Amino acid sequence: MNLTLHVWRQAGATAQGIFEEYQARDISPDMSFLEMLDVVNEELTESGRSPIAFDSDCREGICGMCSLMINGVAHGPERGTATCQLFMRHFKDGDVIYIEPWRSSAFPVVRDLVVDRSAFDRIIAAGGYITAPTGGARDANSILVPKTDVDDAMDAAACIGCGACVAACPNGSASLFTGAKVSHLGLLPQGQPERNRRVLEMVAQMDAEGFGNCTWHGECQAACPKEISIDVIARMNNDYLKAVLAAKEKPGV
Repeated sequence: MNLTLHVWRQAGATAQGIFEEYQARDISPDMSFLEMLDVVNEELTESGRSPIAFDSDCREGICGMCSLMINGVAHGPERGTATCQLFMRHFKDGDVIYIEPWRSSAFPVVRDLVVDRSAFDRIIAAGGYITAPTGGARDANSILVPKTDVDDAMDAAACIGCGACVAACPNGSASLFTGAKVSHLGLLPQGQPERNRRVLEMVAQMDAEGFGNCTWHGECQAACPKEISIDVIARMNNDYLKAVLAAKEKPGV
């Protein structure tokens, strides 16, 4: 396969970026999208030019580092697929592909296709700890949890924090990410003691980071490589309202 790439190149957050054109030649359909970029970078390096900077780590759809907009779609054309698990057989010989970083003021560009997503880390940190009793482990069957709650908690916990939801949302909202992180603990017994404090502080941190508001476009769940439902946003909003009311009734709780 031979492809024409238009890649966003930008030296830093305050630098002016531009699209530069590259040719990707003799690309195997069995390569992943990142392997294709590796081939292009090898050619750039051999010719004495600066390679394209992009994030990657596990390359197994687990870590969420592979944050690329491909032809205007977060992670590319395949549903439920991270960029590192997107294979070149989903493109055709001669295709023109535009590759950009996530577009969000809360995710400043570090260089080229790399963005700073530490805002997500600060939202998670705002959630704090959970209260867990010390001593020997309790028997697994001593805490009964409804299967529907377990399933919903596991679905929410699948979030890999890639930021595709933010990139796809016309408002740049992080509600799907924050809702997932709030939900997977809020549904389980271990997350109950700090449930109210957790949702209040995580939502406050999300707003402080400059993410936009959710207006239920639904683009976030369509772009999510783990196909997390916007039900987590509804659950977060419900928990938030309850926490606000509880704080008014019992300040400090």
